[in-house]
Amino acid sequence: MVYAVAGGWLVLAALVVATWRQIAQHRGWRGCVLVLVLAFSVLHQLMFATETEDAFVSFRYAQNIADGNGPVFNPGDRSEGYGNFLWLVVIALPRAAFGAEVPATAVTFGVIAVLGCVVVAYLLANRITALALPEGAEPRPAVGIAAALLTAGANGLAVYGPSGTEMPMFALLVLSVVYALVARRPLVAGVLVAGAVMTRPEGLVLAVLGGLWLVSAAMRRRHNWWAPVGFALGALVFLVPWAAWRATYYQHFLPGTAPAPGLDWPYLGSFALAHLGFLIPAAAAAGVLMIIRSHATEARSAIWLLFALALCHTVFVLMFEQDVDSAWRLLAPVPPVLAVAAVGAYGVLAAVRPSPRPRTVSRTVPAAAAVLTGVAVAVSVLSPDLLARVRGWNAQGAQLAEIGDWLARYLPPGSVVSAGSPGLLASRAGTQVLVVGPDAERSTLAVPGRSGYVQHQDCTDDQPAWYRVATFQRAGTPYWISVYPRAEDASRLVEELDRAPDFRYVSCP
Repeated sequence: MVYAVAGGWLVLAALVVATWRQIAQHRGWRGCVLVLVLAFSVLHQLMFATETEDAFVSFRYAQNIADGNGPVFNPGDRSEGYGNFLWLVVIALPRAAFGAEVPATAVTFGVIAVLGCVVVAYLLANRITALALPEGAEPRPAVGIAAALLTAGANGLAVYGPSGTEMPMFALLVLSVVYALVARRPLVAGVLVAGAVMTRPEGLVLAVLGGLWLVSAAMRRRHNWWAPVGFALGALVFLVPWAAWRATYYQHFLPGTAPAPGLDWPYLGSFALAHLGFLIPAAAAAGVLMIIRSHATEARSAIWLLFALALCHTVFVLMFEQDVDSAWRLLAPVPPVLAVAAVGAYGVLAAVRPSPRPRTVSRTVPAAAAVLTGVAVAVSVLSPDLLARVRGWNAQGAQLAEIGDWLARYLPPGSVVSAGSPGLLASRAGTQVLVVGPDAERSTLAVPGRSGYVQHQDCTDDQPAWYRVATFQRAGTPYWISVYPRAEDASRLVEELDRAPDFRYVSCP
């Protein structure tokens, strides 16, 4: 698949550069190339194609919604262990209506959402460029292809497209909200921003920035004051009932736990290093916009909105979120936002600084977009935080599935398992055992590890006093797993688990 992605990029890059004049002049060419960009995006996503632990947690909640148990991880236990309500509802609907499998639905919708991001990036870049054109000037829609190509190469979207998580849909909502704002559809933007808030907590950043942008536009008389009012009403008509329902169902407005605020500099540094192909053009575009003044105030304002959104989203994630899956999951919307901003800035500058040779015909833009997309693909393949990490997730997922099958088969019926990776274990446990999150005092046995097996016997006993450590070796392999049965039942539980032919109990020295 790596060779297919690399080959697809080479063919697409050569085609875009060679046919840029036709792309600039003929709508049919643009449509055909956009389809090829979408095909490249699918290849890029299929290179990763791994469901994450967070996705299995969402699957569990969605399945309970579809089965009539409500948004709970275990029936009868109203705990809100998710932050993606709208995504749960979306992936639960096909199961409720047609009996479709939740994981397959989530993966399919995720891939479609990434393709939607590519299309909206194309439309948004063209819309911003059109705002800068003098009245009666011919549109320059070719720049949208460059934005679409860069979005297809964004490795964060590619990683999480087929992962089953909510991030692709959230990225699509982010781009769609900006498009609705730029297209002067504030009510639609408000409805979409409500969806973004119900999909990820970072949607609050989008809601605040969108509202401030409309207020600023109204003060400058680019909009009337009904625009920010309509935006607020469109958002509140969904957010108020949702908040009231949460307060009634879970007995709180805000999640019970949140990480302590503080900037995660190593996380930011690794993200910046892996996404220089997006950061450098965006920084250059921002610098040029500050230096060169023009009368295209509405288009420039839209680009500054994108830059502000990327910056504030990043700060919010670094301050208030924890990204345990790495591959920069929570920052996945930032590269496509920067790509649209950079391409849109070029389109605006080309529109307000006309030259004898139309700049949309120049091959500088497609060549730069193709090279930067190639850099992004190279990072996807070579970075230890991307393809290698995703393959590690795949192996860990297989191991956790084996552990879940083992516990479900040999633990006494009705046992409660406290797990560091509850989603995947619960997906294999069925109704035989009850799987809950970590640090559950009522659990029969604890499996605190999130990564499956380890390479050596680990007798570390750092769990609460009511547990005892028990180590098992996977038969015929060098792999080990440490579990922590409840102290009063340790002997009986170890004896039950040791009956499995694939796991052999080895006492700690």
